[in-house]
Amino acid sequence: MAALRLLIHAPGAPGLRWFGLGPGLRPSRGLGKLQRLFNKHAFWAQRRSFADLRRLLAGSRVVVSLWKGKRLVGFGRASSDGIYRAVLWDVVVAGDLHGQGLGRRVVEALLAAPALRGVERVYLMTTNSAGFYEQLGFRDAAPQALLVKQGVSGGSRVSTG
Repeated sequence: MAALRLLIHAPGAPGLRWFGLGPGLRPSRGLGKLQRLFNKHAFWAQRRSFADLRRLLAGSRVVVSLWKGKRLVGFGRASSDGIYRAVLWDVVVAGDLHGQGLGRRVVEALLAAPALRGVERVYLMTTNSAGFYEQLGFRDAAPQALLVKQGVSGGSRVSTG
């Protein structure tokens, strides 16, 4: 049975983003494996291109991946200002490994990262895993409301006259 390895990547995950590095800094086609993990186990992250994956990694202060041998089985990332707010994004664990504490390991590694330690509030959005996150100390953000604006484009410009 392959051992589990949790990797805490450098900010922006340059090794994973550009070289597909996995455990032991060995080439592992990591970006393709991340794409497969999302496609198979994260309905909200399906069909992300390699270019999009590189961009989201580059914009992440904290990136964590969980490997079972050569298989990528868990992932999560966070963005933060380092003082007041942080947001967890794209936390996913392979469905066949649910219930083994792997999601907890990913979230705890994200929260323990220096870029998030001491942050006033950590946010996340979830569609159907609120119970899991509540076990880790997250609570409903009421009275705050989640607002969404779809398809923001840079096409309109404000004239400063």
